Amino acid sequence: MAKILVVDDEASIVTMVAYNLKKEGYDVITAQNGEEAFDLSIAEEPDLILLDIMMPVMDGYEACRKIRERSAVPIIMLTARADETDKVVGLEIGADDYVTKPFGNRELIARVKANLRRSAAKQAVSDENTNIKDFGGIKIDFDRYEVVKNGEAINLTLREFELLSFLAAQKGTIFTRENLLEKVWGYQYFGDVRAVDVTIRRLREKIEDDPSKPRHIITKRGIGYYFTG
Repeated sequence: MAKILVVDDEASIVTMVAYNLKKEGYDVITAQNGEEAFDLSIAEEPDLILLDIMMPVMDGYEACRKIRERSAVPIIMLTARADETDKVVGLEIGADDYVTKPFGNRELIARVKANLRRSAAKQAVSDENTNIKDFGGIKIDFDRYEVVKNGEAINLTLREFELLSFLAAQKGTIFTRENLLEKVWGYQYFGDVRAVDVTIRRLREKIEDDPSKPRHIITKRGIGYYFTG
């Protein structure tokens, strides 16, 4: 069963979350600050990290940045505030998802399972079965979850790759933000379409020559996004 690292400086939250995860059969390890989280992410190699934002020693943002430099492990941020800025910053630095406190157990478990399923699908890809397509200098290996631009590998998070590959596989089709939340995120995202905009912006910064004038991922004003190749 998957190993999950739970990081929060509030002992009561760690105890509650760990209890509910163990009831689902997960192996749980815990930390109380970002520095411990970073160290455990290396030593224990968890399959998913639940990471609080406001913590002593090292906050969740910095921990997320450091972990993301070394690992593509799914990271779900836990934020005590409904502030849009908290959510956007977390997504911009590489988090895959977020849950706002107070959260229900069913919501948290659903998010954990959804992110683990995506991660498992990526890990299970066969090296022998490749499906590579070239879109004007951007090569996407749909089986190995790899993207190459002008001969150089692009480091994408799992969520970024899923969004890019979904749009590319249906080149020219316009999708609303709500469509993309349903098709790519795979579950009700509580109407927060900002997650799509943030992930699109991060993708453009990585694959476009000029993110301010994208030629691969195009905005259809008032509707949504589409991929031109």
